[in-house]
Amino acid sequence: MASTYVNDLRLNELGTGDGSGTWGTTTNTNLELIGEAFGFGTEAISTNANTHASVVADGSTDQARAMYIKYTGALDSDCTITISPNTNNRVHFIENATTDSGSSGPYSIIISQGTGANITVPNGDTKVVYLDGAGSGAAVVDAFASLNVVDLKVQDDLTVTDDAAVGGALTVTGLVTANANLTLGGSAPTLTIGDAGEEDAKLVFDGAAQDFYVGLDDSADDLVIGKGSAVGTTPAISIDENLLVSIEDDVTVKGRAIGIQDAAISTSGDSGTTTMNLADHNNFSISVGHTTTLTFSNQTTGQSGNIFLNKTSASAVSLNAIVGMNAAALTAIGTAGVYHLTYYVKADSGDNSILVSVSGALT
Repeated sequence: MASTYVNDLRLNELGTGDGSGTWGTTTNTNLELIGEAFGFGTEAISTNANTHASVVADGSTDQARAMYIKYTGALDSDCTITISPNTNNRVHFIENATTDSGSSGPYSIIISQGTGANITVPNGDTKVVYLDGAGSGAAVVDAFASLNVVDLKVQDDLTVTDDAAVGGALTVTGLVTANANLTLGGSAPTLTIGDAGEEDAKLVFDGAAQDFYVGLDDSADDLVIGKGSAVGTTPAISIDENLLVSIEDDVTVKGRAIGIQDAAISTSGDSGTTTMNLADHNNFSISVGHTTTLTFSNQTTGQSGNIFLNKTSASAVSLNAIVGMNAAALTAIGTAGVYHLTYYVKADSGDNSILVSVSGALT
């Protein structure tokens, strides 16, 4: 009975009564080929070939038998590599170590076994594939197309050429570079910068001629928008922990500037005090038909605004000590009518620290 080689490693299977006196040699060769199958092989592709055949030899050494096959050679186009026999059912690590013979590459190699599916290995990459050995319709399958691991440690660069989904926390201790858009999805997407440590945190916009930053100046507890990349230097806008906003230089408004902090105050009953809270509003509308004392609360130096005063009847108006007003103007607003008042806060406290001017009665 003649020897056969129908196994996946193409080892010599002696028939009954065959190999008299050579069993030792045949067995030793088979053992060596089994070792070869667990090893590393290198196979060169002819220069500029667009097809290549890797044939696992029957009963003799062959680079294509190795579990890890490194393909070399200079290419000027993608090359399809057919591994045969097409009945071999194997797992292979395939490395594309080819070079570019011209200037348009580098090029991919395409691993095939039959008319079934193929797998493309880009230049410089390695893929784990399996050959299904289905004969003429044999297919090559990417074994790691859906790889599930518990822990994965990458010692150097990690390149993702398609989507990456992270179901838990993603912790990165080094630099993350995104060469396209970065989108935060979900019902409540949140990007947190910092870990509650006493240190500045920032976003830097790296321009060709000028950089800008948005950052937390942790020593001042301020959110700062400024020029450059160092938080706290050349700031433009600062917001402190009390939500007070500081602007470092001139403000240019293109279009209309509209104030929306208005308060409507209506008073009734004789005498009493009409208080305008400057912590809540800048502009006020007051309707009063009796004697009253005008005053302000929570003033801050530099504040200014407008007061629409509707005197529904003639009644005296008096002022708190912090309010400064021309005496004739104070007398005038005791008359029934509509008046426009403007104010400016010159100090945080003290007599006459808020200056008020009055228009004549409006018609």
